[in-house]
Amino acid sequence: MSALYPLKFKTIFKDKIWGGQKINTYLHKDFGTLPNCGETWELSGVKSDVSVVNGGALDGESLADLLEQYKDELVGKKVYDHFGNIFPLLIKFIDANDDLSVQVHPNDELAKKRHNSFGKTEMWYVIEADPGSTLIAGFKQEMTEEKYVNALNSGHIMDILNKENVTAGDVFFLPAGRVHTIGKGLLIAEIQQTSDITYRIYDFDRVDDKGNKRELHTQEALAAIDYKHYPEYKTLYQPEKDETVHLVSCPYFTTNILDFDKSTSKDYSALDSFVVHVCVDGAYNVTYNGETYPVKMGECILLPKNIDKIELETTTSFKILESYIE
Repeated sequence: MSALYPLKFKTIFKDKIWGGQKINTYLHKDFGTLPNCGETWELSGVKSDVSVVNGGALDGESLADLLEQYKDELVGKKVYDHFGNIFPLLIKFIDANDDLSVQVHPNDELAKKRHNSFGKTEMWYVIEADPGSTLIAGFKQEMTEEKYVNALNSGHIMDILNKENVTAGDVFFLPAGRVHTIGKGLLIAEIQQTSDITYRIYDFDRVDDKGNKRELHTQEALAAIDYKHYPEYKTLYQPEKDETVHLVSCPYFTTNILDFDKSTSKDYSALDSFVVHVCVDGAYNVTYNGETYPVKMGECILLPKNIDKIELETTTSFKILESYIE
């Protein structure tokens, strides 16, 4: 019988020039002596920051070691055949106490060629938003590389970007190539490909505590950007209580939202994939094989492929982002 069970991991905390305090004050995650926390990495196969199991018989084991040992039992045959011993998703919480840089991520082809890496397609779920918060996704008009470079060089980059007003519960899907930034006052759950490649386009002329500006990647970004204008950048969905509601599907992940006031069960036997739950509100217990695994807001749990049926039990309510690869 497999030793795998629902797995939680030790949080990796990262301070950022734009980070704040909401990871602690809102998500109740203590980041210790760091001056701020811009990101937490909850589930990561990125080589520099591989997640480590927190609790149970596999406590202290790295995600990479688990993949080597359990292979498709952990992630599913199709996923393992494609990704091997690299876990394909990176799960984060992001607290923007200031605007992030305007940036873009390369697609698989460009990232492979330049960095021997996967590209970075991602999605955002807005957990909490200060009044008046905004973010940027894409262009607000048809664009060409020439028009883009002119706007950048003349100091008018912000004039061509699509700004969105944001409230809690909003969802944005950001395929590789889409110029974007998270605005001040937003607390976000991010689900993305396993990649840490970012091309920084514009950083509001900020300097760090030593007076240095952060590096820009102006030339690298040109070939990565999708210059097309799209009619809608926000992911539209109809919230439903006590139902599984689909949010996003792409080759890299499918994500649903479960907003439940009562206990329920899930059967994943038809999926040839692991499943990740990211709890963005409330609390619940995953019950599997007679064992109970508590999950609360700000936590993430990985359900290995060999786990088909679970109970989700709550005494209050919960809101979960449920992700897998189809």
